[in-house]
Amino acid sequence: MKDSSHSEGSSRRSFLSRSAGASAALLGFPHIIPSTALGLNGAVAPSDRITMGIIGTGNQGTNDMRNFLRDDRVQVVAVCDVNRKGAGYWNGRVAGRDPAKEIVEAHYAGKTGKDAFEGCTSHRDFRELLDRSDIDAVEIATPDHWHAIPTVLAAKAGKDIYCQKPLSLTVTEGRAMSDAVARYQRMFQTGSQQRSSRNFRHGCELVRNGRIGKLLEVECGLPGGRPDIGRNGDRKAPEPVPAGFDYDFWLGPAPYAPYSPARVGVNFRWTYDYSGGQLTDWGGHHPDIAQWGMGTTHTGPVRIKNASGVWPEDPVWNTATEYYFEADYRNGVTMKISNKLRGGVTFKGSDGWVFVNRGAIDAHPKSLLDEQFGDQDVRLPVSENHFRNFIDCVLSRDAPVAPVEQAHRTITICHLGNIAMLLGRDLTWDPEREQVVNDHVANSLLNRPYRAPWVLPS
Repeated sequence: MKDSSHSEGSSRRSFLSRSAGASAALLGFPHIIPSTALGLNGAVAPSDRITMGIIGTGNQGTNDMRNFLRDDRVQVVAVCDVNRKGAGYWNGRVAGRDPAKEIVEAHYAGKTGKDAFEGCTSHRDFRELLDRSDIDAVEIATPDHWHAIPTVLAAKAGKDIYCQKPLSLTVTEGRAMSDAVARYQRMFQTGSQQRSSRNFRHGCELVRNGRIGKLLEVECGLPGGRPDIGRNGDRKAPEPVPAGFDYDFWLGPAPYAPYSPARVGVNFRWTYDYSGGQLTDWGGHHPDIAQWGMGTTHTGPVRIKNASGVWPEDPVWNTATEYYFEADYRNGVTMKISNKLRGGVTFKGSDGWVFVNRGAIDAHPKSLLDEQFGDQDVRLPVSENHFRNFIDCVLSRDAPVAPVEQAHRTITICHLGNIAMLLGRDLTWDPEREQVVNDHVANSLLNRPYRAPWVLPS
C-alpha cells in the first residue's frame, strides 16, 4: 500500500492531538488522552496514537477490546452494540455496550489515577461511529451476517479494520469486503489469531520448504455439534424482546424470525441465517493454517467432493452437527475437513508429516521440530501478538499477518463445503472466476438475499 496512506493518517492523528481540546469541545468527541496522563511519560508520540471504536461488544468483541486496551498506542474512544446489556454470551455471562463502556472507562480511570473517566461514547448504530472523524480504526466483532456491510462502509470511511473470523457469511460478501479494503487502501486484520503462533508458523514453514517431501494431503479436524455456549439453548420458543435490545437491527439483512434467547448472543452461530455452524466458525482457523502451509492463500480448490453432513431437526438451530468433505487442488493436494478428524492440522508428505494445533506441534521425523531456516528458505510473516500486529501495520502500512483476501479464500472453502452438503453433490469450482462450473443452483447459494432496507454496498 502507498506510503501516502501512512502520511495522511499520521497527519490527521497529529492534528487531532494538537487541537484535541478545541475540536473535542466543538464536535462533542471525547478528549484524546495525552500519553503523560496515562502514565506513559510521553513514550507514545501523538502521531502514533490510534483511536479505536469497537463494533460488537458481546462475546469476542469485549475480549478483543481488552487486548487493545493493553496497547498503550491505542485509545478506545467508542463502543457500539445493538444490545444495551444482556445475558446469553459465553457461559451465559452479561455483555453489551453499557458493560463495554464501563470496562473502558474503568481502565482509563486506573491509568490516569482518577476515580472516574468519561472519554468513551456508546452507540447503538455502527454508522454513527463510522461517521466520526476522530476514529482511526475499528474492530468488527458482530455475528457473521453483520460483517460485510460494516466492513465495506468502514473502508469507505477511511477506517482501518480488525474483523473477527469467519470473514463472511457468503462468498459474495467476502469478495465485496476484500475489494473494498483494496480499493480504499485500508489495513485489515482478520481475527484468525493462529497465524500469530510460533507453532503454526513453524509447521507451515516446514511444509513450504519441502521438509516433509512432496505434500500429498492435509487434514483439518474441527469441532462438531451445537454446544449451548450461551446457556440459553432451552429457550427457543418466541419471547418478548428484552428492553434495550434492538432485535430488528440485530437481524439486519437476515430474514425475519421471532425473537428467542437461543437465537442470539454467542449461540447465533448455530442458525444458518447468521452463520455456518462449527464448519465456518472453526473454518477461519484450521483451514486457514492449511492454506498458509500449502501456499494457496490467493486461490482455492478446483473441486469439492464426497460431502456429507448431519442436520438434526431443531426449531432454531439448523447448522450441521457432523460434516465431511474433500477439497482437491490443481497441485494434486487434497484437503479433508471434518469433525471426525484429529483436532488441528495434519500435513502429510512423501517423506514425513507435521501436526499442529493450539496445544502442540508434532512431526515425523522428530528432528523436524528443531529445524532451522536460512535466508534462502520461504519465511512466513512473524507475529507474536495478533492485536499488536494490527496496530503495528496501521502505523507502518505494512501488510498484517492475516489479510482480508487470504481470509476470504479460506472461508470460501467452508462455504463451498456447506453448499455441497446441502445439495448432496460434488462441485467443480473455478477459483479465478469464483463460480461453480455449470451449476446454476450452487451459484445461487454463493450469495443470500438481503432483507429490506439493507443492501451490500457496491
